[in-house]
Amino acid sequence: MASSASFLRQLSGRWANKNMCSGGGYKRSLKQIEGLNVNSGGGENGLLVMRKRVMVVVDQSSSAKHAMMWALTHVTNKGDLLTLLHIIPSPTHKGPHEKISHSSSSYLANSLGTLCKACRPEVEVEALVIQGPKLATVMSQVKKLEVSVLVLGQKKPSPLTSWLCGSSIEDFVEQCINDAECLTLGIRKQSRGMGGYLISSRWQKNFWQLA
Repeated sequence: MASSASFLRQLSGRWANKNMCSGGGYKRSLKQIEGLNVNSGGGENGLLVMRKRVMVVVDQSSSAKHAMMWALTHVTNKGDLLTLLHIIPSPTHKGPHEKISHSSSSYLANSLGTLCKACRPEVEVEALVIQGPKLATVMSQVKKLEVSVLVLGQKKPSPLTSWLCGSSIEDFVEQCINDAECLTLGIRKQSRGMGGYLISSRWQKNFWQLA
């Protein structure tokens, strides 16, 4: 089974090749590769250690928290920046409930940031709370902040949830994977009986990672 490092190196190489062929330019491709620590050199374990920004879209769901912890333990390295992005839907009207929503959202994002910092103090963590349309906000922040890796939580929809709500959550993840200007991964934690994670990218669907 491929390790986390080799799996990410494989994906980053495919991302770089895609950028070169689609007009993204050699400089952007090189920057993406460097951000994912795939260049050999004099760094730790024979890799040239470069600072990269990893963004995770967080909310109150367990799937988002699992994705956050996976990104923290499997993607970030010492000195990297982990950005936790929490998006508040645009309100239909302003009122006291909007202030409460902002306050609870800020508390959620900051508490998750504190948890990440306690788990891995060598990784820089920041929390962003932004109001706006979810997909457009993610796309704009990826570009604005020059994100290297975007990580999104996925969960297996139940038949009842699919019937009531449709597949809007999965559609959002799929759109981000296909359209974001960085390497984007959908992460779903397996059940206790199976263990590990299922990882989806533009090139791999439900790649099983045990650890």
